[in-house]
Amino acid sequence: MTGLIVKAIAGFYYVETENGVFECRARGKFRKNDEHPLVGDRVEITLCGSSGTVDRVIERKNCLLRPPVANIDRLYIVSAYTLPSPDFLMIDRLTVIAETSGIEPIIVFNKCDLGDFEPYSSVYEKAGFRTFVVSCETGENIDLLKADLADGISVFTGNSGVGKTSILNHILDGADLATGEVSERLGRGRHTTRHVELFKTVGGGYIADTPGFSSIENDTILKEDLALYFSDFEDYRDECRFVGCSHTCEKGCAVIAAVESGKIMPTRHESYISMYEKAKLIKEWELKKQ
Repeated sequence: MTGLIVKAIAGFYYVETENGVFECRARGKFRKNDEHPLVGDRVEITLCGSSGTVDRVIERKNCLLRPPVANIDRLYIVSAYTLPSPDFLMIDRLTVIAETSGIEPIIVFNKCDLGDFEPYSSVYEKAGFRTFVVSCETGENIDLLKADLADGISVFTGNSGVGKTSILNHILDGADLATGEVSERLGRGRHTTRHVELFKTVGGGYIADTPGFSSIENDTILKEDLALYFSDFEDYRDECRFVGCSHTCEKGCAVIAAVESGKIMPTRHESYISMYEKAKLIKEWELKKQ
């Protein structure tokens, strides 16, 4: 029998099949090969009564290891207007992580009842990203976001306190996921999600809440390739004066000229430079070892 892993806790995998959800253990060969089934995996299982074993993981199209989710179609990156305010570097880092994994990044700005998001949303709309501006408090545009989740597997991530769990409670009929209060002193929320779990949407898709914004990791891109994942650079990067331009500080750089003329938003270029400095530390032979 085949099915979809919708939850994993303490070595138990909950597999949704056409005959219901079954609690399964992974066969010993997974441990022997240092492999682990992930939430989002399509798997083959063998049943013995009401429980069973995971026998094989069907080939994945992608995965994130922190948090552990497989076969993701879309990554919804949630930010708020304030408490906490948007972290452009974190958003941009997550868009690159998504695109290097073959996942569509989508930007969601919550708490639009507290202020005007246009200066923020225009940055990403101009860069070519699909963007939603919503309010859990008033329900504004929640239906538009809900309609976008009708198929595939989607992951929601965002800094604590931005309201991603509240968004999921709006989208998932009958859900009552725990939400955390925002600390006035720190401007951060308390983590409320302890494990990765897929929830089925009304349209038949699946969405996952993830345990922690900063835990999303997959930073394995070389500095030479980084600009390829900034789509707003595409029209300019081949016009630079020098071959191999890093687009960080060179004279005659068309990307820098586009930033200065307002064609590329400054926060996007600032994020690029920060990520480029980090990518300089990654060696190609290190990637081959992974």
